[in-house]
Amino acid sequence: QVQLVESGGGLVQAGGSLRLSCAASGIIFSINTMGWYRQAPGKQRELVADITSSGSTNYVDSVKGRFTISRDNAKNTVYLQMNSLKPDDTAVYYCNAHRALSWNEHYDSWGQGTQVTVSS
Repeated sequence: QVQLVESGGGLVQAGGSLRLSCAASGIIFSINTMGWYRQAPGKQRELVADITSSGSTNYVDSVKGRFTISRDNAKNTVYLQMNSLKPDDTAVYYCNAHRALSWNEHYDSWGQGTQVTVSS
């Protein structure tokens, strides 16, 4: 119902920066929260950052002060600015859109993933 297209991943040296973008289409009027998750090989997917429709943000402790999530409602796009990148940030990054229609009606959509590789 919601399609997400990610871009902006790549290879960067430690200490460098990247900006990820995620454009949403489809049934977008009901999206409450959008976020970025990441997954390294052999590990479970973890939440990196998310942002609500009102602009409230949440970050995993390991990226606080380095990453910034933002949202452009006019373009239906969410961004993740990643600064001071570390090798431990290397992972596939996935965009997520969450719709909460009621207390027991929740839907999640996922992007295809974009690879971020940080070399030392």
